[in-house]
Amino acid sequence: MASTPVALHDVDVPSFLKVLDECEGRVFLVTDEGDKLNLKSKLSQLVGLTSLIEGGKISDASIICENPEDESKLFRFNLYGEK
Repeated sequence: MASTPVALHDVDVPSFLKVLDECEGRVFLVTDEGDKLNLKSKLSQLVGLTSLIEGGKISDASIICENPEDESKLFRFNLYGEK
């Protein structure tokens, strides 16, 4: 079952994509309109992240993970900027 959304702010995109590749379960980007994009799909990454990127960083986004370990991994990345 999906977890509580993790809010991301000012995330370095290349580093974020590397962390996404290491996630075991599905990870969704949630838009302001309520759309969910599966970020395990490279096409969805391109479509979803392009609209959120400002100057090479993700300005603001919410992420939902199906796997609690992935949620912890992305939370640590967002908080500390590392895996």
